[in-house]
Amino acid sequence: MAAPKPAREPADLLPVSRPAVSQHLKVLKEAGLVADQAEGTRRVYRVQPAAIAAMREYLDRMWDHALAAFEAAVEQDAEADTEQDATQPPEPAEGPES
Repeated sequence: MAAPKPAREPADLLPVSRPAVSQHLKVLKEAGLVADQAEGTRRVYRVQPAAIAAMREYLDRMWDHALAAFEAAVEQDAEADTEQDATQPPEPAEGPES
């Protein structure tokens, strides 16, 4: 697990302002994905691994469901196309014109 970091460290690595990083950290904290604590005059943040794991499980289930629904729709469309092709009369073959 990564060590807690002050907000300025990720801000220095990202193409956004420190206030923007602080706002994002606030949202992540409210969601329970990170925790913070005071260290002297600064706040340090750490990832909450259990919350990240729960979010990952949720996203995996969501994508599994979405992809299964997409697969079923594609298969249904393919079956409908096959049935439609089977009910249409064949087109006349073009032969040499006399």
